[in-house]
Amino acid sequence: MRRRDLSALLIASALALPGPARAAGPARGPAVQPGWEALLRLAARLRALDQDGLTPRHYDIPEDARATTDPQGYTAALYASAVAALSDLLLGHVPEYAGRPDLRRDAAAQPLAQWQARLYGSAEPAEVIEQAALLHPDMPALRLALHAARARVEAGGWPSIPPGGTLDPGMEDATRIPALRARLAVEDAALAAAPDGGARYDAALEAAVRRWQAANALEADGRVGAMTQRLLNRPAEARVGQIRVAMDQRRGQPTPPPGRRIEVNIPEFRLRVLEGTKLVMQMPVIVGKTARATPMLAVRMTAVQFNPPWGVPERNAREDLLPKFRRDPRAMMEKGFRLFTTVAGERVEVDPMTVDWASVNPQRFPYFVRQDASDVSALGRLKFVMPNGDDIYLHDTPDRHLFSRADRALSSGCIRLSQPMELLDLVLEGAPGWNRERAQRALDSRQTSFVGLARTLPVRLHYDTVVVEDGQARLLADLYGLDGAYLRLLDQKRPAVTPPAAVVARAPAPPTSPAKPAEARAMPSATPVRASGEAVRAQTAPLSTIE
Repeated sequence: MRRRDLSALLIASALALPGPARAAGPARGPAVQPGWEALLRLAARLRALDQDGLTPRHYDIPEDARATTDPQGYTAALYASAVAALSDLLLGHVPEYAGRPDLRRDAAAQPLAQWQARLYGSAEPAEVIEQAALLHPDMPALRLALHAARARVEAGGWPSIPPGGTLDPGMEDATRIPALRARLAVEDAALAAAPDGGARYDAALEAAVRRWQAANALEADGRVGAMTQRLLNRPAEARVGQIRVAMDQRRGQPTPPPGRRIEVNIPEFRLRVLEGTKLVMQMPVIVGKTARATPMLAVRMTAVQFNPPWGVPERNAREDLLPKFRRDPRAMMEKGFRLFTTVAGERVEVDPMTVDWASVNPQRFPYFVRQDASDVSALGRLKFVMPNGDDIYLHDTPDRHLFSRADRALSSGCIRLSQPMELLDLVLEGAPGWNRERAQRALDSRQTSFVGLARTLPVRLHYDTVVVEDGQARLLADLYGLDGAYLRLLDQKRPAVTPPAAVVARAPAPPTSPAKPAEARAMPSATPVRASGEAVRAQTAPLSTIE
């Protein structure tokens, strides 16, 4: 039986379809009885969960044909599917897991029992599913981005650029320049309409490259180096998975606290200070390189250290500093590095010039290394202390030139700040007797000192590779492969979970089915309920990708 015929059969033959919705009374069953047309719309909406980044087959949605042979069973199965989907739309399909303290679900913010009651008590349950799907303000933009990404995949994606060195304006390359032009023309209508410059990197192509770089927060210099090539060559399919991950990660997020807090989005290389939902300041930062990834943390900043010495971690000493000591120990001394060892239980300083560095085994590095505070110290002049088991902190840096780079995954794990003094002003607000002038005197003294914060600040190091700004989704590089790990969990079907007894006790019973359908006059088939408004129209929207 065709779907249109089945829908007509069900709708036409249902007995006593419900009238206008009525308010539900406390501790009572559903206030309204959905008709078959509404149930079919609910089933159609559940089958469209892929527009929300979920996998419809995970929810065991019953076939509509079952409604003619087993209407009661069909209704029960449909509501079971709807409750499972509702839970995932509210709290995320992937549960919290170890190593990601930045991903927290707040079940109290959107109580499942209350939403379940709304679902059971609605004459149009598909609308309840839609409301849950769009709870987070980023969801309309992410839904559009997902639609556009899938459309691009269906259209064949885009051509890749063969590997090679940097492509500069004015160059000629019979293979790579046409490939670059073809890749950009997929997303750049102006370039697609321009005359084909062939193998030459002409002005039209340069303008398109600059537009693409600017749109993706890269340095818009027209040079197609390793970073630009890597992002241009990401397959279109990767965008689909990345957006799905972003949608699920936003579900069930705790409500932002009202006070001041610091958030660092690692893949974006950006720190933000927020007051509730208001942006107070932001700055570029440098984060851990892939081999020494910055861990995700949820901690509190407690103090600031002026003129901090650097106690070098053993791994840094072995891998980074030992080769430099071997080349020129005197230069290392001039940069403030000092060696210590333990003799009879006491720490004793060692002259680097007396060490036979060629014989030092990097696997059993025998020294503790410290760098004194100075203008060339790795920590610069300021360290922002936030106690944690990974010894991660925010700090100044003498290497200011690195902030102009697009790829700023360069540190050994800690966060280097481009504007440490501006952050200092904010965190010292309320500290008795402290202002910019006193802070500058503390720095100028060249003495190491601490000041505790009058109010500790929450600090969250998180990992979001899709950022929504002004209704547009920007895609960032998955630096540490965390999106890939999350996507694998998102693609797994979770076993059915029995709700806690307290939740079951609070939730009303699901509606019973309308009377069994019988052969009757034809009626229009049901269609899914979809969100209205320009923000969530099904249309192809451009996406941008950045590192």
